[in-house]
Amino acid sequence: MKFISWNVNGLRAVFGKGFPDIIKDLDADFVCLQETKMQAGQLDADLPSYMSYWNYAEKKGYSGTAIYTRHEPLSVSYGIGIEHHDKEGRVITLEYQDYYLVTVYVPNSQDDLRRLGYRMTWEDDFRAYLVELDQKKPVIICGDLNVAHKEIDLKNPKSNRRNAGFTDEERGKFTELLGAGFIDTFRFFHPDQVDIYSWWSYRFKARERNSGWRIDYFVASERLAPRLRSATIHTEIYGSDHCPVELILE
Repeated sequence: MKFISWNVNGLRAVFGKGFPDIIKDLDADFVCLQETKMQAGQLDADLPSYMSYWNYAEKKGYSGTAIYTRHEPLSVSYGIGIEHHDKEGRVITLEYQDYYLVTVYVPNSQDDLRRLGYRMTWEDDFRAYLVELDQKKPVIICGDLNVAHKEIDLKNPKSNRRNAGFTDEERGKFTELLGAGFIDTFRFFHPDQVDIYSWWSYRFKARERNSGWRIDYFVASERLAPRLRSATIHTEIYGSDHCPVELILE
């Protein structure tokens, strides 16, 4: 079972950069998207052989998530059941026989950490939501988590120490998530791999210089560990300031 997650930074834009062909070549069972930045009816986004589920932000051209799948779910839910968190189209959950699949676009703490307080509340509420699901059956979480967990996960840790995505507070919340019974699947397979990232700024030729951050993840319930087969970051795929990440599950 092959899962792909990709922050497309505007699906309408990436459609014009070969998105359907990229997805065809990846040939995944599930394709989870973040930052679709669109409303219903703005794009004919159907893909052959996939059904799709969409969560749109109330604010136009902002946030948003989607899942393409070849496997019909038992149930679908949008958001985490908390009204003030669920206006930005950030979460979709698909339920299957033996696991839940959750895609998420975690709120960015923004310049000057304007939204760090909100981010902390979100983290606690989202973790509680995942733990509740995990009590029923294992969970696979994927998406743009907007945090580089360890110094190995970004090119310039020292100069980014108090920047959004690398604050002690955000990193601590990711540690708490793992401590609640989850695995960072990429580090499960590649604990020491350096210089591999999933996001690069559009400025300063960052991607050309590979000056990036690993902020896109597949996180899985610990009890799925025996079924994990590989975790990959597709740095060769362009079209967004993020690249797709992949998980293969037995």
